[in-house]
Amino acid sequence: MKPSQTKSLRCWAEIDLSALRHNAGVASRLAGPEAGIMAIVKANAYGHGLAEVVEALRGIVAMYGVANVREAGAVRAVLGADAPGIFILGPALPEEREEIVTGGFFPAVSSAGEAAAYSALCSGKRLPIHVAIDTGMGRMGMREAAALEIITEISELPGVVIAGIGTHLPVADEDEGYTRGQLGRFEAVLQGIRELGVDAPFIHKLNSAGLFRFPQRAGTLVRAGLMLYGSSPLPEHQMELRPALALKTRITMIRELPAGHGVSYGRTFITPREMPVATLAIGYADGCNRHLSNQGADVLIRGRRCPMLGRVTMDQIMVDVSGVGDAAIGDEAILIGASGDEEILAAEVAAKAGTIAWDIFTSIGPRVDRVYY
Repeated sequence: MKPSQTKSLRCWAEIDLSALRHNAGVASRLAGPEAGIMAIVKANAYGHGLAEVVEALRGIVAMYGVANVREAGAVRAVLGADAPGIFILGPALPEEREEIVTGGFFPAVSSAGEAAAYSALCSGKRLPIHVAIDTGMGRMGMREAAALEIITEISELPGVVIAGIGTHLPVADEDEGYTRGQLGRFEAVLQGIRELGVDAPFIHKLNSAGLFRFPQRAGTLVRAGLMLYGSSPLPEHQMELRPALALKTRITMIRELPAGHGVSYGRTFITPREMPVATLAIGYADGCNRHLSNQGADVLIRGRRCPMLGRVTMDQIMVDVSGVGDAAIGDEAILIGASGDEEILAAEVAAKAGTIAWDIFTSIGPRVDRVYY
């Protein structure tokens, strides 16, 4: 379906696949010719649609990053046997390990015990693994001080091959000094690993914020997540990217409400004057965050900003259309995206909801139609 064929849709997201490819190109240019791109497509490709995003990036990226073995299988189903590496970012449950070995997926390993469990399942096969070094995230990975001892133990196990070494940056978008020190510590550990004779081809440490801030330290693989979808974790770099997603709905009703009339649950907004109020076919079940209630959020109708009124409900929101004299039932309303000279970025929506752009994207519900072009 094309954007011009959305007249029958109540609530939909338009995804520009060329924007995805553009943003992957930005990541590649920043990382340099020696580094490949791992496209992070977990959580249904940040709500953009896993199958369509994976296909759009076919032949462009070196690897795909997913959260679990089910998502790994979904990527393989799109690309078939010719799929590049599929990396499972988080630790696997013991019951998932056999499927990882059989599927030839790349697991992240944080301990010698995990590696030994994979080794016991290899049965003559060779399984490439990535070891995770915890340099400050505190979520997974082996501690820096123990890394050389653990990796020595892993390197003696049959079947498993250390193909990658990575770490994760928790504050690359907030604390440049801490992140610089973190990268230095990781690189020191990496040097020690190389002195053990372990020469993994995939070295990855930079997420989207890290890549914008420290492109000269890209290693051989960078994990492009949020930036791939056209939202920069560092606002000063937003102009380099093209937003890939627009979230849209329609006006289903317009009513003239008198002064002193409550709007939505709790009557948290009372009309200060007589005003035209439009009802829109989107709510928090669709991804319009409930924390946007009474926080100064807008939607775009006919190129003009229209304030949201009162609390966001499960299926509908209300907006003031006083500034759009010709607003009509069926008109398109944009929660994320551009119209005329105005644009609402996911980062703006996130700030007003008191959350982050990742949350805004991944909260777009399954009943929202995805339209690709």
